[in-house]
Amino acid sequence: MTRDERRVVSPWNIANVLTVLRLVLVPFFVACLFLPGTGWRLAALGVFGVASITDHLDGELARRYGLITDFGKIADPIADKALTGAALVCLSILDELPWWVTIVILGRELGITLLRLVLLRHAVIPASYGGKVKTVLQIAAIVLYILPGVPEPLRWVVMGAALVVTVVTGGDYLVRAVKLRQVARRARGE
Repeated sequence: MTRDERRVVSPWNIANVLTVLRLVLVPFFVACLFLPGTGWRLAALGVFGVASITDHLDGELARRYGLITDFGKIADPIADKALTGAALVCLSILDELPWWVTIVILGRELGITLLRLVLLRHAVIPASYGGKVKTVLQIAAIVLYILPGVPEPLRWVVMGAALVVTVVTGGDYLVRAVKLRQVARRARGE
């Protein structure tokens, strides 16, 4: 085997198992969030926290140990969007977060995820620093909304920052996708 040949990585690896675990945790998170009482709210926060940690951990393990698979490339963003999407939709159903915030964030997330899937045959656009900031802000904002007793202005400031960074990084991703498409066309001689 030469250096140029890629080793085959089984989709049954720890990084992908963590991604699947994140997907499995989503219904438990939703159930805890809808059950009444502070104890259930804190349980929802715990499940959300564990699921959010798996988001960071699976990517780190995949890169560090060369466990990147086609399944992971597709399942990881879906699991991310399922978790944050479920949290935002539930908070809006509970009338704790305005629907327009949920629609803007989910519209951007779903649009970029679909764009990523379309571009997979050309190349993967790596996550930018802004994308990582967006993820951290979204998680922080959701945590502040789940956690009982957080002052409303603090929730709004962090969610507002998450909203702005989400929209700006979505625009940046679109620009990078257009450039990638142009490079791919030139390479094919179109």
